[in-house]
Amino acid sequence: MEINYQSNFKLNKTEKKFLRKQIKARHTLLRHEAQWKELGHQALPPGLTVVEEIISSEDEKMLLESINWTEDLDNQNFQKSLKHRRVKHFGYEFHYENNNVDKDKPLPEGLPDICDSFLEKWLAEGYIKCRPDQLTINQYEPGQGIPAHIDTHSAFEDEIISLSLGSEVVMDFKHPDGITVQVMLPRRSLLVMTGESRYLWTHGITPRKFDTVQASEDYKSGIITSDIGDLTLRKRGIRTSFTFRKVRHMPCTCNYSLVCNSQRKETPPSFPESDKEASQLEQEYVHQVYEEIAGHFSSTRHTPWPHIVAFLKALPDGSIVADIGCGNGKYLGINKEFYMIGCDRSKNLVDICRERQFQAFVCDALAVPVRSGSCDACISIAVIHHFATAERRVAALREIVRLLRPGGKALIYVWAMEQEHNNQKSKYLRENRISQEKKEEIKCDKSTQGLLEQKSDIGSQNSASSVLSIDYIQEKESSSKTVTNSELPIHTNRTSFHSQDVLVPWHLKTKTGKNKPVEPFGSVGSCDPSPVFHRYYHVFRDGELEATCQTLSNVIILQSYYDQGNWCIILQKAWVCYGATWS
Repeated sequence: MEINYQSNFKLNKTEKKFLRKQIKARHTLLRHEAQWKELGHQALPPGLTVVEEIISSEDEKMLLESINWTEDLDNQNFQKSLKHRRVKHFGYEFHYENNNVDKDKPLPEGLPDICDSFLEKWLAEGYIKCRPDQLTINQYEPGQGIPAHIDTHSAFEDEIISLSLGSEVVMDFKHPDGITVQVMLPRRSLLVMTGESRYLWTHGITPRKFDTVQASEDYKSGIITSDIGDLTLRKRGIRTSFTFRKVRHMPCTCNYSLVCNSQRKETPPSFPESDKEASQLEQEYVHQVYEEIAGHFSSTRHTPWPHIVAFLKALPDGSIVADIGCGNGKYLGINKEFYMIGCDRSKNLVDICRERQFQAFVCDALAVPVRSGSCDACISIAVIHHFATAERRVAALREIVRLLRPGGKALIYVWAMEQEHNNQKSKYLRENRISQEKKEEIKCDKSTQGLLEQKSDIGSQNSASSVLSIDYIQEKESSSKTVTNSELPIHTNRTSFHSQDVLVPWHLKTKTGKNKPVEPFGSVGSCDPSPVFHRYYHVFRDGELEATCQTLSNVIILQSYYDQGNWCIILQKAWVCYGATWS
């Protein structure tokens, strides 16, 4: 396919760059689609099987009626309430805080007797190869889903099977290289995942009330292709899934060692239980990482965000402004009419600032070597969320306030746990390019898109909105330490957050490609030879940033809002006069 740039009008440099980028993305999409179309309309990820009409409608009714969602809470198999669905466990309880089971504590009643005949039949007919000993029953209302994930390698054997009852649903399978396959799971069908589809591909259900499906009446299961002329919208019903697994008692020896937690060479960090542990975590999973990725990171950070630019340009000429955690200095040259200085913990990022003729120095955000009250304004963009405890986050905010003169203002940005807000996906979610471009081709009415359950928008122009209390936040964090005391989960890039404290992968791209890969640990890895690093983040819930700021003395919250997947706040250091605080 050749692209001819000749035209009756001329493109400027920026427009040409944008056009080339769009053409490249389109070629990539077409290449991936062609690879799958060569396999045929019913092609599925390797090792994945969908068996239609595995049980009768009478058996379906019997299974659904056998579930007691209101049984006595003293029973060890009692209903567990999750944010997005109802769930029950049998055989072994699945622990969502660490995506594992306690193999030494099987539940006393085992699997329900009603499942025995079905499992025996599926074994005899060759649909499954081993008898499972763990069952999770999930009930999904329309609009609910489940995060993209890979069942922990060390927790379960190869075969994962799931029976869909009550309603059909589209399940998304994603390969680490970006290929996304949407698979229809009909009512009363059995999904069997083995091999590559079980160990390497993530699977999940997007929270929405309608699915885009093939319009053909004879079409039931298989992949949803992007033939726009053969697609329609279908409303979801209440779906109940019976997911059977066999608990693994020996280390996993699969062929996917880069993503296998039994074969990984590194020990994942745990949630810090002391300030010393938090400091060590930040040193290894924030400071060292940014030193390694500084060049690549800088190449992806070139466009200033409008709300931050507006804040800076609204400051009076001659203002002294500090950028705490300035990175590559993206905001240091916004306004030439005032004096701006930056600091960052990464020497390599500060070197990039100096190459751009910006004033910057290396320091820790908890101890900035600048005189108290010397700044008219401060900004801290995407920094506070890298501190690993609530106390350290408060200390970082307090240090910013110390730098301000009375009446001075600070703008703070932190990553939000809520990546869908006011019925809009953040840019972070939208940048899942392959799946997003397919959705754009389908061009569904936006009103039919499913929405994640969200809290009300802070987004007010003042601090009158209700916020979480700091006591509640610290209580939740303390509880998290007690409950998990385990590995920090690794976030799947370009997906919604399902834990506040996570490790976010960074796939380092180099010009030479000669770097040896750093073996990632966790549920999702990369098949390319690029090194993978993991950055620690604490993503903030709705109201948490405001609650944290309210613990600071002599501070007034002028504005709080949501901006492209971030919670943002503008503070003003108050004037203090004879015990009174004036704004």
